Amino acid sequence: MLRILVFALAALAATGTLLSLIPSYRWYIRMWDFPRVGLILIALLALALAIPVLSGWVRTLLVAVMLMVIGWQGFRIYPYTPLAKTEVAKAVINKENCISAFSFNVLQTNRDYQRTIDLIDREDPDIVLLLETDEGWEAALKPVIDRYPHRQSAPLPNLYGLIFLTRLPVEDSEITWLIDTETPSVFATISTGAGAKFRYIGLHPRPPQPGENTEKRDAEIAIAARHAKLTDLPVLAMGDFNDVAWSRTSQMFKRIGGYLDPRVGRGLYATFPANLPGLRWPLDHLFMSPDFTLVKMSVLENVGSDHLPVAATVCIAPRAAKILNDEPEAPDAADRKDMVMSIRDGKKAAVEEGTASGGKAPQP
Repeated sequence: MLRILVFALAALAATGTLLSLIPSYRWYIRMWDFPRVGLILIALLALALAIPVLSGWVRTLLVAVMLMVIGWQGFRIYPYTPLAKTEVAKAVINKENCISAFSFNVLQTNRDYQRTIDLIDREDPDIVLLLETDEGWEAALKPVIDRYPHRQSAPLPNLYGLIFLTRLPVEDSEITWLIDTETPSVFATISTGAGAKFRYIGLHPRPPQPGENTEKRDAEIAIAARHAKLTDLPVLAMGDFNDVAWSRTSQMFKRIGGYLDPRVGRGLYATFPANLPGLRWPLDHLFMSPDFTLVKMSVLENVGSDHLPVAATVCIAPRAAKILNDEPEAPDAADRKDMVMSIRDGKKAAVEEGTASGGKAPQP
């Protein structure tokens, strides 16, 4: 019986690792981008059981394969551990140019509104992005919403509604449908207390799941990357990307947009699934252009959703950041081709599904 368990665990770890190497939009392939930590744990368990249970060349082969799985998966997540060098420096340069931001996928079916209200009251962020909000959530959060002078909402019953709030001065903001008519995003030009302008992007594309491949998700992420590349302002991007930080798409997003990731060198900051602490992965993101420094970033407690909230304080300090931060990794020809193809294929998928929005990101 133990032999069967060892082979089953080893097969799962090896198959998941091999499938994650395949460039594809298919949900049953792209889903293996997510559980890299879980696959390491499965491979370690298979390894621990194989040594006393198996023998001879079978044991040698299985141990070698599991070590390769652990090595490859460890290589992919290594940047998101404290062992790696950080990309974004911690520094408070000018408090008037610092911004506190909060992003949370509330889980539409979660009706314990008060815990979310209490959390927002406690954190008191300058910017709030809430995802999966329907009319029930919008009504329940009215006391919170009314406290923010700038507010935009797209309540939807399809798990993709959003609420965007800020107390900071807003030059322009827009809820837009980048690819299809069912998945909104938010773009805004905001100023700090000292008058420094920046662009804010809030995203919540669809995840890979049965019946939902990743063309449209990848296209939304690529459009947001291109938008950051074209603007002269600092850019802050947040949201539930339904993609992990180490995926090919997220890495393309970073390079094309010139983003830095404050999690690099600090930890996974894993947010989903909220009820499985050892098996979570980082679905909820904060990316920033190299004009920002980091004050703090936290994954907050579970308040009834399947995601955990993310809160961060960052400062716009271009001159200091240029010295303190790493340079963003430059995109190559493959990244640019990937961006163009992702946008093209996402728009094509939306047309084929009859959900094409004809939308685009606002002008930078």
